[in-house]
Amino acid sequence: MSETDTALGYEQARDELVEVVRRLEAGGTSLEESLALWERGEELARVCRHWLEGARARLDSALAAREAADAAGGDGREE
Repeated sequence: MSETDTALGYEQARDELVEVVRRLEAGGTSLEESLALWERGEELARVCRHWLEGARARLDSALAAREAADAAGGDGREE
């Protein structure tokens, strides 16, 4: 991923990806432009996947911590 892409938030990358797909589906672009759009779409999909994998890891970690606290007799809440 480029430095610019890693700075994109999930919503930004997703919205741009939706626009890329819309343009590709609409057709009417040259082969060169279609290839450039496809490459950009692949890069945006990687950015989205990166964000989603990070979110999943955070959720898994939080759930594991809560389960550990429950197993230890706590209620999972910080005081």
